[in-house]
Amino acid sequence: MSERIRPPWWLKPLNKVLIVAARTGLPIFGKEKPVILTVTGRRTGKRRSTPITPMEVDGQRYVVGGFPGADWVRNAQANPEAELARGRHVERVRLVELPVEAARPLLREFPTLVPTGVDFMKNAGLITEGRPEEFEALAGRCSVFRFDPPAS
Repeated sequence: MSERIRPPWWLKPLNKVLIVAARTGLPIFGKEKPVILTVTGRRTGKRRSTPITPMEVDGQRYVVGGFPGADWVRNAQANPEAELARGRHVERVRLVELPVEAARPLLREFPTLVPTGVDFMKNAGLITEGRPEEFEALAGRCSVFRFDPPAS
């Protein structure tokens, strides 16, 4: 996955606001508290946090990398041990990247399960209309991770 798409200029400042809101326990836009994923940087070894929107399918939780080659995705690929935080609740997890064929059906469900992600992906130029087939076609471009218990 060498393709990279540059995120919009406003994404990092917005993510910082969302992280502060999450740590103080404030809901965003009247919704539930954001989920913050923290992974270890692949080069620096520093902890890096980003807001995410997980989705649940058949009792399993997943997250889709919104940009091909996003920093948090590359960090998770290098070091899959991570933390999920919602408010003050922190959970250790292991991110397992799914192979393309396993990612396809989950990406197809993404626009229904994470409707806020549709406009985000449109703005990134990854899709045009937001149809499930467009998301399914992103398999191999956008990583999909399953949250598993941490390795012992």
